Amino acid sequence: MRYLQRKRIRQAGKAFGDPAFRDDDPMTGVANLFDIGLVFIVGLLMTLMGVFRMQDLFDQQSKLTIVKQRESGEMEILVKDGAKLTATKVTREAAKGMGSRLGVAYRLKDGSMVYVPDEKQ
Repeated sequence: MRYLQRKRIRQAGKAFGDPAFRDDDPMTGVANLFDIGLVFIVGLLMTLMGVFRMQDLFDQQSKLTIVKQRESGEMEILVKDGAKLTATKVTREAAKGMGSRLGVAYRLKDGSMVYVPDEKQ
């Protein structure tokens, strides 16, 4: 009968019957759910980066331009050239008079747009 008795295993001074080693602790299930949630979030982020082709943000040789426009009309231009990242905020007043006329765009009745370039001078 000596072989059927449980042996006590001591780890860091805790006996086998201590609450830290019991299976009926409800927090072990919560900890496992938390771990599963972290794995799910990391997998989701990696999938989204692949779908939206955002790997270029981390590539040292890539050149990338992103234009963001807010409801107020203010635009922000992010330019990534290799490891250098520059951000420029542009408003209508700041950009006034900085360009040249390229042509005229017309909106047709069906909603489509037609661009007619000006003749070269």
